[in-house]
Amino acid sequence: MRDPEMNFDYSDDQKYLKDEARKYLAAHSPPDCVRALVGEPGVGYDRTVWDGIVAQGWLGISIPEEFGGLGLSRIELCAIAEELGRVCAPVPFASTLYFFAEALLLAGSESQQQQWLPKVASGEIIGCLAAAERPGPITFGSVESEVIDGHLTGVKSPVPDGGIADSAIVLARSGGKLGLFLARLDNVAQTSLVTIDPSRGASTLTFAGTPVEPLAEDCETAFATLMNRAAVLVAFEQLGGADRCLEMAREFALGRFAFGRSIASYQAIKHKLADMYIKNELARAHAYYGAWALKEGAAELPRAAAAARVAASDAYWYAAKENIQTHGGMGFTWEGDPQLFYRRSRHLALVGGSARQWKQALASAVEQNATA
Repeated sequence: MRDPEMNFDYSDDQKYLKDEARKYLAAHSPPDCVRALVGEPGVGYDRTVWDGIVAQGWLGISIPEEFGGLGLSRIELCAIAEELGRVCAPVPFASTLYFFAEALLLAGSESQQQQWLPKVASGEIIGCLAAAERPGPITFGSVESEVIDGHLTGVKSPVPDGGIADSAIVLARSGGKLGLFLARLDNVAQTSLVTIDPSRGASTLTFAGTPVEPLAEDCETAFATLMNRAAVLVAFEQLGGADRCLEMAREFALGRFAFGRSIASYQAIKHKLADMYIKNELARAHAYYGAWALKEGAAELPRAAAAARVAASDAYWYAAKENIQTHGGMGFTWEGDPQLFYRRSRHLALVGGSARQWKQALASAVEQNATA
């Protein structure tokens, strides 16, 4: 993306990358891949789609070249995230890159980065973030998992992609403070959870004296920054899904006839599509601003990230439900694709914090800016 005072759009090279990603995912990650996983809870992801993404090199986009990545910016990562969202890609891309890899880039030591980031870039491992233990915001009081003498004990739930991950970044207590720790999941007990979107699995992880490595000393700052970075990337997935819902609704409305007329000619349908478009464009503006703040490491990142998540969550939920309504009775059926996007919209609305939490974060950021 160009200078914010000039143009918030993707550059020509970024548009080319985005277009090629769209073509690849349209061919290799069709709705049937998602539907198959929805009908088979507990699997959690499509291995063939994941292997294809690894082969495309997308896992190394934002990882520096010295760690085996491509060394591109996070704007390119945002472009890929948007395209993954358009197809409801059933892969642990977000858990591995937005959370696991970003945590290492943000708070890992050089030796930890040298050891783990090349494995992420090559697709050798799948990573995840294990932070939540109960409903609601994550605070010192909500975290009971504890590290004593380098060993972690506690229960984390829900953990997105926890059942298929090889390693995790874990938020836990240590010495009376919260810290981020790196844990291998080889011998960690996991229990699959039933969720609204089985194509993106979640699990409960039970740690019983699991060896861990510390990452961040200033955990409060590092964790907040990590969540803001991930918020922007998740917002782009939501934006991609919302745009696809609008396209699906428009295409169906143009081709569906009632009383001798295309239903797209009826005012009620026109209003639905117009409202979807407005919310999507509002979400796009916030997402682009968040992407700029993410790339530049700007002081506005907390406010921009919160605004992006609030707008994108609202746009995706609205577009997903109105897409179902536009399709009528068949929108609710197993054979129809709208239900897949509704499931994903509900799933993404909770990844990295609920809409209510991000609204509170946005209000706090606006207040701080007003008093600064």
